[in-house]
Amino acid sequence: MLVHINRAQALDQKVLLITPPFTQLNTPYPATAYLKGFLNTQGIPACQADLGMEVILALFSPAGLERLFAAVAKSPVRLSANARRMVQLKEAYCSTIGPVIGFLQDKNPTLAHSICTGNYLPEASRFNQLADLEWAFGTMGIRDKARHLATLYLEDLSDLIVEAVDPHFGFSRYAERLGRSAASFDELNEALQGPDSFIDILLLERLSERIAIESPTLVALSVPFPGNLYSAFKCGQWIKKHRPGIKVCLGGGYANTELRSLSDPRVFDYIDYITLDDGETPILNLMEHLEGKRPVDFLKRTFLRLDHEVVYCNASLQADYKQKDVGTPDYSDLRLDEYLSVIEIANPMHRLWSDGRWNKLTLAHGCYWGKCTFCDISLDYIRTYEATTAKVLVDRIETIMQQTGQNGFHFVDEAAPPALMREVALELLRRKLTVTWWTNIRFEKSFTADLCRLLAASGCIAVSGGLEVASDRLLGLIRKGVTVAQVAKVAASFTDAGIMVHAYLMYGFPTQTAQETIDALEVVRQLFALGIVQSGFWHQFAMTAHSPVGMDPALFKVKKVTEAIGAFAHNDIEHTDPTGADHERFSAGLRKSLFNYMHGICFDFPLQEWFDFKVPQTRIPADHIEHALLHYPERELKPEAKIVWLGDKPVLEQQQRKKKGRSFTVTQLIVYTRREELKIAVSEQDGAWLESRLPLLQPASDKVWTYAALAEDYATATGQDFEALWQGPAMDELRELGLLVL
Repeated sequence: MLVHINRAQALDQKVLLITPPFTQLNTPYPATAYLKGFLNTQGIPACQADLGMEVILALFSPAGLERLFAAVAKSPVRLSANARRMVQLKEAYCSTIGPVIGFLQDKNPTLAHSICTGNYLPEASRFNQLADLEWAFGTMGIRDKARHLATLYLEDLSDLIVEAVDPHFGFSRYAERLGRSAASFDELNEALQGPDSFIDILLLERLSERIAIESPTLVALSVPFPGNLYSAFKCGQWIKKHRPGIKVCLGGGYANTELRSLSDPRVFDYIDYITLDDGETPILNLMEHLEGKRPVDFLKRTFLRLDHEVVYCNASLQADYKQKDVGTPDYSDLRLDEYLSVIEIANPMHRLWSDGRWNKLTLAHGCYWGKCTFCDISLDYIRTYEATTAKVLVDRIETIMQQTGQNGFHFVDEAAPPALMREVALELLRRKLTVTWWTNIRFEKSFTADLCRLLAASGCIAVSGGLEVASDRLLGLIRKGVTVAQVAKVAASFTDAGIMVHAYLMYGFPTQTAQETIDALEVVRQLFALGIVQSGFWHQFAMTAHSPVGMDPALFKVKKVTEAIGAFAHNDIEHTDPTGADHERFSAGLRKSLFNYMHGICFDFPLQEWFDFKVPQTRIPADHIEHALLHYPERELKPEAKIVWLGDKPVLEQQQRKKKGRSFTVTQLIVYTRREELKIAVSEQDGAWLESRLPLLQPASDKVWTYAALAEDYATATGQDFEALWQGPAMDELRELGLLVL
């Protein structure tokens, strides 16, 4: 009989959860916080470390730069003129690095003035781009400009590291090339067998210190991206050599997508286990196994090596945990006040990614849509959709705010469900919480103007969603469930509510022609010219093994280059597109045009100007998006629609006035907003009803009012038809002030 761990049984075990280098500079990747929160619910001791951030802080310090320049001096590499300049400026770098890091940690804000003088930071080649970017910061504050200059300063140092001591280095990724679509383990294995690099040494020093402090029995390495893979294996290699009694488990997004067909036993020279998909049950089952309470066959979604062969064990009868039972992410142990807010490029959405500390939280597991043919919808993290309640989510938000002292949240869903977003927004308003948040969406028609206004009132500042190929034919092939007109309407609703819109853009989907690519660019041009999309990024289509396109290429008229499946990673599939365009040729022109559109310029340039080869004339009319917005059908008002009032309690006022010697009474409903007070002319009867009912429609009200219930209440109270009031000028003004239909 299998038994599950309880607190007493787990006392002799401790889990160390590690994010290896590198993910983000400004905020921790949340996987270890999720697992720590879950292990808390099981009474299992756990601690966590973001070794990427610890390495960055060790490197970009006076002592770290002294070590770096010493390593550069010993390097056999013939240095470029740029690198030699930096070596000559060694003292300037070593004396400024401490204050600059403090500034990027928001601990030394007045340094912005010195940085912006142009006389404080040593400058190398990254500063050459300032001539092109100066205008982008013309309307920004001095601290933002200083943050960007400080980022260029760090990137100069990064260039020196790559050139002279460690070609694999990168701020948000490390040795990414070794992990990206590595069908064979050979290259990664060879790199791991080589001498430790400069960055490896810093990493292993941090790992050694952490293990000495925590004394774990199990180290769980979270590998969300290819750029974390090499460092994860480097950690496992060190543990195997120096602390062989500690077991090492690897999981995360990379394993979930790339390692599902793993068969190379050499992988397990470095780690002991690889788990797939949601980690809660697999890690519990693994701990039971390590205590001798669970046979190896009855692990859950776990690879290991037995008798020199890779085996996959998945006979566990224990179900995955429901979202309501996984606990609240726990960010303790992480050095939250030491992350760096940087501004790399002037893309508004990318700035949100890199600037500021965001608590990451998931509204729902999986994707509520789950149909897009380019997406890995066969995998559990997308396929299995499960939401929890708004109350549970906002409880978690409050707990995390208390724990971290931060009220910024990035909801990291594949696509946040509109209905759940609405309920979370109402719950945030009901509790009067000040939260700033952003998330990923589908451009779902459910995002009406009123819902967008509600989300903004609850703290939403930005959304990112997939316009993808910006072609109705191709959106149909993708099964995106939206049209270009619908995307434009939803984007306009978000923008009107004061919420920034970022569009994910795709080119090179199977069968996409040159004509469709240029037409898509024209659609994008119009969206930016009208100001309804503010940020975007073009991605070239990649065919993945777990997507409908990858599983049935012939259906989409593309061909795999090879049917072979590697013994290590398997995800990105090289393919040919016989009926489509030469997609790669469009990359530079698409990126360059979008960069300019994001800064509000060059809308009058012919599309041909962006390309150094002949492209077709667009077939999209110049007023296509404007026409689509003007003629988009109005949403039908349903009796069950919720009615919510975001304003404060109004005041009914009556004044006596005279006109041509006659006295008369004027009845006005006074509504106070945060900026002004507005007076709405109403009848005495309607005014009295509105004064008493509007407070009942506020989010904090115990009762949810529908349109039908409100209409019935009005008819009972006044004997009049509610539709006449609803369609009248008083309601029009109240709708502008925050009377929402949801």
